[in-house]
Amino acid sequence: MPTTTLFKLFYWIALIIEMAVRVPLNQARRKAATTERRISTLEFVLLSLLSLTGFFLPLVYTFTPWLRFADYTLPPALGWLGVPLLACAVYLFIRAHRDLAANWSPSLEIFSTHRLVTHGIYRHIRHPMYASQWLLVFAQLLLLQNWLAGPTGLLLFIPFYFLRVRAEEQMMLDTFGEQYNAYRRSTGAVFPRL
Repeated sequence: MPTTTLFKLFYWIALIIEMAVRVPLNQARRKAATTERRISTLEFVLLSLLSLTGFFLPLVYTFTPWLRFADYTLPPALGWLGVPLLACAVYLFIRAHRDLAANWSPSLEIFSTHRLVTHGIYRHIRHPMYASQWLLVFAQLLLLQNWLAGPTGLLLFIPFYFLRVRAEEQMMLDTFGEQYNAYRRSTGAVFPRL
């Protein structure tokens, strides 16, 4: 099996695992009473584009020849570096969802039963899902060696991250006040505080 085919396979296994992790949480979330929802038009557009670059372009790249004109070739060692990055991304993704449980939402929402989660992976970092996404988009550009299917995820995640984290931090401050402020002072955003 060609190395690039293996890289594509690893990428899709990771995405399928992540989608499977969210299925039961999405079902529970639909039943929860939302007390507040904040999503800007720009955030919605960026999130939609991230779906395009993280799912649809890789899908076309993997299963059709249509994007071959934009292929690039990295040294095999760089491609293989994407595999442990991907594994770390999936681990953080699973831990974050497990620790958040019923508090998880794909957008900025507060539920009537919402609690500030500071245990598990959240004891060390406030945004493990975004840490996971950083790892995923770097793995994507190493594993999917195509200018449209590879680095575009990273290019769109950068503005999304800064927009979303600022809004999410403000929402948490508005909801949990000093409790969140103290938590924020004791943890790192996507890397543990030294």
